[in-house]
Amino acid sequence: MATGLPSQEQVIELLDNEFARAGYEIETVVVDAKARPPRITVIADGDDPLDLDAIASLSQRASALLDDLDDAAAGSTSYVLEVSSPGVDRPLTTEKHFRRARGRKAELTLSDGSSVIGRLGGTDNGVLRLVVRSNSRSWTVREIALDDIVKAIVHVEFSPPNPHELELGGLGSGETGP
Repeated sequence: MATGLPSQEQVIELLDNEFARAGYEIETVVVDAKARPPRITVIADGDDPLDLDAIASLSQRASALLDDLDDAAAGSTSYVLEVSSPGVDRPLTTEKHFRRARGRKAELTLSDGSSVIGRLGGTDNGVLRLVVRSNSRSWTVREIALDDIVKAIVHVEFSPPNPHELELGGLGSGETGP
């Protein structure tokens, strides 16, 4: 800890089990000693949405553990700790990401260069169920191999999804992603 701050690896090692017990995984940690004040950012995700209560709880646990580490290192470095979710602009790159975004609308770019917009359904053995419009009044399910998806970005929606879309995607009306 030459800067007085723990390294990215130290933060992950210190917090990983605590976050896992709460049902979340650490996706990344950024330790920025050059920021004023210095900043430690922990990005976490889980099958359940990372809401404000979960963020507050994880922040308190992380702060206590990092304070203990700081005390053990006989230092007292000031920094800002930020715990947050990856955000809606994070590209979906793994089956886990697609599973966690079930029920959300997304735009997919496929390996053949085409694009498709639809509602993310379940995944099974590397295949995504995507609910797409078949015409102006009906929906259909398209199965797409995850290996054929080059890029996937979730769309922000301000109105609830069509219940029929959710049903086709294998989801109940209350099962949309974060």
